[in-house]
Amino acid sequence: MSTPEKKVVFGTEDILLSLCNSVSRVLTVATQSPIHFSGMVQRITKTCLKPDIGCFVLFDGGFSGLVVINFSSQAAMELYESYMLNMGMAKDELASSHTADEVSNVMGELMNQIVGDFTGKVARELQTQITQNQPKMLVLNKQVMLSVDTNLDKPEARRVTFHTGRNNIFYLEMAIDGTEFIKLFDFEASDAPDPDELIAQAAMPAQATAQATESSEHDDLLKSLGM
Repeated sequence: MSTPEKKVVFGTEDILLSLCNSVSRVLTVATQSPIHFSGMVQRITKTCLKPDIGCFVLFDGGFSGLVVINFSSQAAMELYESYMLNMGMAKDELASSHTADEVSNVMGELMNQIVGDFTGKVARELQTQITQNQPKMLVLNKQVMLSVDTNLDKPEARRVTFHTGRNNIFYLEMAIDGTEFIKLFDFEASDAPDPDELIAQAAMPAQATAQATESSEHDDLLKSLGM
């Protein structure tokens, strides 16, 4: 007599782990510096923005929730400087304070990349779609309580500690509706898209148009010469 197979269930902690992996992977690649997160997760009752830089983004769709990342000024400046230097910016051209608009813009862009990576994994691994709003970044000098502006029937909130390459600390907080994804049958998650391949594909129509334009101009020149 065959025993029934145990169903695979993905819950809040699995979703949180996927998000933490996105944070670690994106920031590690962007800064070329190792970003690690704690093996322990903290249950919290509410999410809030805290000094020195807080960033939040709402998502909705297959499940709803909120992601908050609170950076100390030291962590924010380390990530900002490492990212910009990795992009080829000269050190003497970088902002010197975490309150500079350029720092907030860069941290917001990194947050956007993190959530984009996360939503892509949700689509591939959980076979559902979530959408996000534009991340908001605030420079703070005192704690601000942030309520979730979305309908959550059974809100669950978690906090995870992250460490940068220089051992500066920042915190990720996530609040989502209590949910479980149950695997009904085996399937293979699609591969993550290759950024280089996507860029090459996007460039192909432009190259084809340029070649067609060049060929047309060449033909017109020959006709004008009676050839």
